[in-house]
Amino acid sequence: MSSPAAELIEVPLSDRKLVERFIRVPWYVNREHYPSEHWVPPLLMDRRDYLDPHKNPFFEHVQAAFWIARVNGRDVARMAAVVDADYIKFHGEQTGYLGMFECPDDPTLARQLVERAGSWLKARGMTGMIGPLELSTNYISGALVDAFDRDPGINMPYNPPYYDRLLRDCGMTKAKDLLHWGLDPKQPVPERIVRVADKMAERRGVKIRTMSFADWDAEVLRTLEIYNDAWEKNWGFVPISEKEYLHIAKDLKMVLHPDFAILAEVGGQPAAFVLTVQNINPILKKLDGKLFPFGILRLLWDMKIRPKITSGRLILLGIKAQYRGQGIDSLLFLATHRAAVKQGWTAGEIGWTLEDNFKVNSAIKSMGGYQIATYRVYHKQL
Repeated sequence: MSSPAAELIEVPLSDRKLVERFIRVPWYVNREHYPSEHWVPPLLMDRRDYLDPHKNPFFEHVQAAFWIARVNGRDVARMAAVVDADYIKFHGEQTGYLGMFECPDDPTLARQLVERAGSWLKARGMTGMIGPLELSTNYISGALVDAFDRDPGINMPYNPPYYDRLLRDCGMTKAKDLLHWGLDPKQPVPERIVRVADKMAERRGVKIRTMSFADWDAEVLRTLEIYNDAWEKNWGFVPISEKEYLHIAKDLKMVLHPDFAILAEVGGQPAAFVLTVQNINPILKKLDGKLFPFGILRLLWDMKIRPKITSGRLILLGIKAQYRGQGIDSLLFLATHRAAVKQGWTAGEIGWTLEDNFKVNSAIKSMGGYQIATYRVYHKQL
């Protein structure tokens, strides 16, 4: 398919009508152009807050531009470009982000979007760009390149199969694959893992406890140093500020069950943590992005009153460098597995992990994990 020339409309985040149009582009791509029963509509209210610089601290350290592509009177595609001062300072390289890419199967239109974003980044001194990202690697990252016949994990991207081809046609090459893993909570953790983990906890004086929702902000801040320490050497990592971390954690709390926010302490000091969010995607499909007037009631009913959550995604497991190699990861995994069994979950996911993080990927396999999807981040020299 090839469209007539598209009009690219820049979207200032101060223009709420244009922002609303930008937010709704995925409905065109995934409902009309390439309909898929596996696509999960995001909550419109959440997307509005995410793109509001007055509410999202992310915008305090970035410059960003947003565009809608309009063809024959319809908004059919979108793109963002981001210069992240925190990324540049940490990595010492002039790399920008290609963000929030949504596009029909039209190579000409995709090129028009990528070139516009690239020109904008180059004009601000960038010599390369990575993406697609939902504005940063601290948020949703990559394009799905396989496993199109399954629903995505909570807060994981889903896109039509042609995205990989479109992005490669735009001169983008693979930078890194991100792996997503599946687990079956009904399968017991291998006995040797349980035995070694319990011995390690006793020998090292490791205390495992759930984080207090009543003291949530303080608990979250106990994990911030762990987060920045644990991921520091990972590809694409960007250190996160206290303000932004608290903002993300506030949103996560909405989809966390208290049993799945777990902290490991050694000598009374935070050493590691793991967070597993409930998979509310089946509920979100019913809401079609709308919380009001009745969506919020359905969400609360299915999550709290008559719980229908049967799976979740382990999104973070971090250990301070000084405590690695001591079996704490096994203890956290074991605690998460026991919580899943207690809640009657029938499926679990872990991800994402970097394709070349062999130590973590081997540990997941040793726990019975198996790869279920691959997401790709691309790079282009400018």
